Amino acid sequence: MAFRIPGIRRATKSNDVPKGYLAVYVGDKMKRFLIPISYLNQPLFQELLNQAEEEFGYDHPNGGLTIPCGEDEFLNLTSQLSRL
Repeated sequence: MAFRIPGIRRATKSNDVPKGYLAVYVGDKMKRFLIPISYLNQPLFQELLNQAEEEFGYDHPNGGLTIPCGEDEFLNLTSQLSRL
């Protein structure tokens, strides 16, 4: 059963990133999500960005940002951010 978190989108094509969104890759299977760029200003998301920098540096060959956490953890965090 699928559910939808306001503000987050599941990417359909590799080059399908609407204005105001950022492509991120999450989890072991590197699932691609589109998040609102407004999340970049949120302290919870900035913690993930710091972890991504430590783990991957600035080299992200997928063309989007790689987030070093599990998919469930990412969905939980983005659901919290969508309520702010």
